[in-house]
Amino acid sequence: MAAVTYTVTDTCTACGACLLTCPEHAFVVGVPLQVRADRCTDCGECVEICPADAIVRA
Repeated sequence: MAAVTYTVTDTCTACGACLLTCPEHAFVVGVPLQVRADRCTDCGECVEICPADAIVRA
C-alpha cells in the first residue's frame, strides 16, 4: 500500500507543532521540513495542528 504523504509549503513558520504531533515521527527537520513517505500513515494530525496551514496533501 502506497502511503499518502504531505508536503510542507513555504508558509511554514518552523513552530514544531507537527514534529510534536506526528505519531509516526515522519517529519525530517530541515529547511524546509519534509515528510517521509515511508513513515507517513495519512492520519492528518499534522494538517489539523499546523497554525500556518502549511501542510498540504502532496
